[in-house]
Amino acid sequence: MFEPAEKARIFAVPPGADFPATLIEGLRTRFSNQPPEAMAKVDLIVNTHRMERRLRTLFDSGPPCLLPRLHTLADYGNRMAATGVPSATPSLRKRFELVQLIAQLLEAQPDLAARSSLYALADSLAALMDEMSGEGVSPDTIEDLDVSDQSGHWERAKSFFSIARHFLDSVDSHPDVEGRRRLVIQALTEKWKETPPQHPVIIAGSTGSRGTTMLLMKAVAQLPQGALVLPGFDFEMPQNVWDTLSDGLLHEDHPQFRFQNLFALLGLSASNVQPWTTHDAPSRSRNRLVSLALRPAPVTDQWLEEGPSLTDLDAATDKVTLIEAASVREEALAIAMRLRQSAEDGQTAALITPDRMLTRQVTAALDRWSIVPDDSAGMPLQLSPPGRFLRHTASLLEQELTAEALLTLLKHPLCHSDENRNQHLLNTRDLELYIRKNGITFPEADTLRAWAQSRKVPPMEWIEWLIACFCEKVLSGSLAFGELLEVHLSLSEHLAGGINGGTGKLWEEAAGRQTQSVICELRANAFYAGSIAIRDYIDVFGSVLSTSEVRNQENGHPNVLIWGTLEARVQGADLVILGGMNEGSWPETPAPDPWLNRKMRHDAGLLLPERRIGLSAHDFQQAVAAPEVWVTRSIRSDEAETVPSRWINRLTNLLNGLPEQGGQRALAAMRARGQDWLALVKSLETATPVNPEPRPSPRPPVSARPDHLSVTEIKRLIRDPYAIYAKHVLKLQPLDSLMKTPDALLRGIIVHDVLEQFVRDVDRDPGLLTTTHLVDVSERVLANGVPWATARALWKARLERVSEHFVMGEQSRRDKATPIAYERKARLPINDLGFTLSAKADRIDRQEDGSLVIYDYKTGKPPSRDEQTYFDKQLLLEAAMAELGGFEDIDPATVAKAIYIGLGNPPKDEYAPLDDITPSQVWDEFTQLIAHYAMPQNGYTARRAMHSDRDHSDYDQLARFGEWDVTDPPKAEDLAE
Repeated sequence: MFEPAEKARIFAVPPGADFPATLIEGLRTRFSNQPPEAMAKVDLIVNTHRMERRLRTLFDSGPPCLLPRLHTLADYGNRMAATGVPSATPSLRKRFELVQLIAQLLEAQPDLAARSSLYALADSLAALMDEMSGEGVSPDTIEDLDVSDQSGHWERAKSFFSIARHFLDSVDSHPDVEGRRRLVIQALTEKWKETPPQHPVIIAGSTGSRGTTMLLMKAVAQLPQGALVLPGFDFEMPQNVWDTLSDGLLHEDHPQFRFQNLFALLGLSASNVQPWTTHDAPSRSRNRLVSLALRPAPVTDQWLEEGPSLTDLDAATDKVTLIEAASVREEALAIAMRLRQSAEDGQTAALITPDRMLTRQVTAALDRWSIVPDDSAGMPLQLSPPGRFLRHTASLLEQELTAEALLTLLKHPLCHSDENRNQHLLNTRDLELYIRKNGITFPEADTLRAWAQSRKVPPMEWIEWLIACFCEKVLSGSLAFGELLEVHLSLSEHLAGGINGGTGKLWEEAAGRQTQSVICELRANAFYAGSIAIRDYIDVFGSVLSTSEVRNQENGHPNVLIWGTLEARVQGADLVILGGMNEGSWPETPAPDPWLNRKMRHDAGLLLPERRIGLSAHDFQQAVAAPEVWVTRSIRSDEAETVPSRWINRLTNLLNGLPEQGGQRALAAMRARGQDWLALVKSLETATPVNPEPRPSPRPPVSARPDHLSVTEIKRLIRDPYAIYAKHVLKLQPLDSLMKTPDALLRGIIVHDVLEQFVRDVDRDPGLLTTTHLVDVSERVLANGVPWATARALWKARLERVSEHFVMGEQSRRDKATPIAYERKARLPINDLGFTLSAKADRIDRQEDGSLVIYDYKTGKPPSRDEQTYFDKQLLLEAAMAELGGFEDIDPATVAKAIYIGLGNPPKDEYAPLDDITPSQVWDEFTQLIAHYAMPQNGYTARRAMHSDRDHSDYDQLARFGEWDVTDPPKAEDLAE
């Protein structure tokens, strides 16, 4: 295939070319005059399985031929020289062993790291060990590093690194995956020194970014018929610039740095690289422009030297569109519109970006046209239905069952996923309404059975299944990981299978099968995790799931593609969209290394953080050279202004600096094309104006209006009549909260219970009128009615603060009057209007002269005299009802005083203004109020006299508050019966 040569053969494909297609074209050209079997003798080694699949697809498209022997870098050595090399230790096994050791270290030194980072520490430490094995760095090299200026950090790191020492010392006998790969490549290299293969061996598509890969590339390049085919090689960069790419600390972020490293290893230079085919790049003028823009920082003065010689800038950029959107949403919509246009035109279009948030927004935007993109990345397994389901069930083993956790799982599509799921959902709906209505925060078996037995047809089989799955599942202490895993999976399958058993649909479809595969790996290595706490098990389980992804390959549109940068290296498209071109997104900010800083990595011979930036730069240089390109970014993210990607900055700065060559004109044209699409986005987002709804004032028929209210609702009738209409005419009630919380309403109920119990005790035994007894009563009531420990402590402290004020006030109250009723109900009709008012007084005392004193307990600030005069008429109305004989078993009597006992901070008693407005006047005014709403021409105006614009009403959304405000006049609307 190749003529004999003194130096290693290195070929390359320029940026922008479809690498797999170009690779096959070159092979076919070289074997065009040879017998068919000659191609079959070639060992073609590619960097990924994706590349292998693409090559097979292209070969299958014809013309027919015998295929070369296709291998990947990962498996080539295993096929050729794996004999005698120990098997690799499974990655998960090593991480589990590290989890045990790190857990013991954190127990001894809890200040080293947070317990929740247990698996993350094990994973990052294992990744460092893998890298050391792959790069051939020994533990001694790490320990001999000069750490004089970072001793504090290094001392902490050494505590963890000492754990890994015995793993690294035994790498030859028990290698990890990377270590075994290096051993295999070393064995293969030694074998080739003695008996080199005489058939062609080609490595294609690799940049040599890993030490082990570089070893294999060096060995292949030195074979008699060995060759390397490099992707995205910059043929436009002069040799003097190549010569500057030698220092990794300075230049590893350059897209061509790895190639220069390879040349140095082989004793070659860039001038020795030959084109793989005679075909040129899609746009050589664009490649020259990008090459100059991406020159290493120390030699960007060459812009001044070489910039004036750049020509054809219009041709270089005429197929490039620059989108600078105002927001990420606008960017996503512009991309989605262009992808839709491509789908309509039959053009293959690919969005390339490492920003998964952007791809999700683009996918959501495409949904309006019923287009599902073919997303190569898929969905993280922990976010898939089985992943979420398993993480929810795991939490049942750690935390007491709550209503929220119960209903979250019962409503999950995988719960009870058998033929009886419809009945399961009906039962779940009824149970949820019961839980909401009764404020059940922590469901228990007896409560659940009581609900089932109250049903007309008790679903006892279903409720017993539910109790068996959910109740009393909390585990404590530490258990063997394998035992915990089996308990967890058994519970999950029981939940998924429902009352008929089985596993339901838990392990079905792509996500279920992928999850089951991860579970099998967990089971195989569970022994090595040892004993583990429940909380640690949940963290580890979720972390293992997060390392996998699931992809549904059946639904994606064949011409609308979303690729990560890795997938883009092996694919080709008519249109390439480079999305999210901002610093931090592309290139991504290197993750902080908890073990070694940048200089220590360089001194040890490990990979620098800039390696990932350099790989991203190489991906950008290849992708931006495609036939048609979109480059998109958002000027602002959700938090702040963004910074353009360094490569976009370089490209735009270079074009701006070449006005005589037409650079500014070309850049303006790129932006103009982008603005045209952004204008389309604005048109798409422009909604037809809709007039806002007016402030409602419905006028229902008199017969439908409420004929009964309680005194506590009169304040609402005055301030927000619409709320009375919605509640009593429309019969609408706000949905009760699923998780009952210690809110102001509950606090008021509890305080009322405490005070009622206390004063009743004092009635029986006056000696109990002490702050000590009040605190004792509060403890008992709080223990029974408040299941939240924090709320109990806070409310108890609050009662203790006001206890002295209340006890002293109670002594004064008893000196002046005698309690005669607690929680006493009252009803008083207005016969002429067919209306009844009801009430319940917290407490009524009788003075020696026979007059009454009415009390109401307030846990917050009592209403002022003015508020009671005009709006909050509860006590005034109760006084009127008492004088008119409305209270049960209490004869009509004069009301001397009506008092709010305020228990806020500070505690304060507030008297009703009976000296300004008599009970008879109050009743007359109330009668006039009810008569007003008994007239058909008077409507229930929304938010008529709210205390503050910030006050919330349960029915604001129904009234469409926000489309109008309180300055708008109400619009009356007559409603039919």
